[in-house]
Amino acid sequence: MEGTPREELVRRAVEARKRAYAPYSGFAVGAALLAADGRIFAGCNVENASYGLTVCAERTALFKAISEGAREFEAIAIACGEGPCAPCGACRQVLYEFAPDLLVIMTDAAGGEVREARLSELLPRGFGPKSLGA
Repeated sequence: MEGTPREELVRRAVEARKRAYAPYSGFAVGAALLAADGRIFAGCNVENASYGLTVCAERTALFKAISEGAREFEAIAIACGEGPCAPCGACRQVLYEFAPDLLVIMTDAAGGEVREARLSELLPRGFGPKSLGA
């Protein structure tokens, strides 16, 4: 991760978490996604009264990045709750589409405790474009 320290991604994820809209679960999450070109895209979870329409922070950040033309990613920081949490299965799958070996930095709400893993570790034998011959 050249040029952008992990601390900056963690800081941006913690800040994004403060903007989460989580009135139903009370589980606020923030994410900061580092594109290969150095841009950082932040996102938070946005819940909906129709629970299935809720969008996670990781997907919010990714969709913002895609909509701005980014297609290659190096790392994502995720901030939530009292301890680090990993992305949900849906987020793992969506991130895998673009970056199977993405560095996933997981932290608590304050950015104090940090854990790291590769997306390929969190989603072993993932299904992506290569699975379709693309």
